[in-house]
Amino acid sequence: MLQQVADAALHVVPGADLVSVTLRFPDGAFRTPVQTDPAAADLDQVQYEHREGPCLDAADPTGPAFATSTDLAVEHRWPRFGAAAAERGYDAVLSTALLPDARPPQPSGALNICSRRPGALSEADRAIALLLATHASLALAHATAVSHEQLTSEHLHRAIDSRDVIGQAKGILMSRRGLSPEEAFDLLRRTSQELNVKLVRLAETLVTRHTEIDLPHASTSHAD
Repeated sequence: MLQQVADAALHVVPGADLVSVTLRFPDGAFRTPVQTDPAAADLDQVQYEHREGPCLDAADPTGPAFATSTDLAVEHRWPRFGAAAAERGYDAVLSTALLPDARPPQPSGALNICSRRPGALSEADRAIALLLATHASLALAHATAVSHEQLTSEHLHRAIDSRDVIGQAKGILMSRRGLSPEEAFDLLRRTSQELNVKLVRLAETLVTRHTEIDLPHASTSHAD
């Protein structure tokens, strides 16, 4: 969807020559996941490296709704980026902030449009960019929600699997040693600490190889 938004911007904004999407992650890292031309990612990278530029300003959650320049060759706000962009033949830029998701921590971002012609990006283009940035925001929020749901599901399944294998290991000890559930778990816990092996890994080994290995008998005193 983000790529479709970038492609649409290239076609519906008359002055657009390059389009990219910048994502800013909670740790402060920046990335360009989609672009219409490698040159767009290159210009974004210039901004990431110099820590200045319209996409950084717009992607900042506390920054402006959009950042624009009609002539990058003489732009004083981003002198290094402006000079680099003009040197590559791009004279105007419009970066529009993506709408942040209400559920933190979520990446913020910006839709970036560059033009080869000074003054080519108009007020009307800002309105178009805002609509496209809204679509990109919704797509990003949906993708993040799905990823979170999948991660939560994976964690839940992993927790259930861990509980099951520990229960099986306890059952083996209870059967072989005549231990109570509490004594069986305590034996697993102490053996895990002594061997410096995670409890679930020890349980998995006991379940799969219980005919080959033996654990010390449960005891109630340190001396035993």
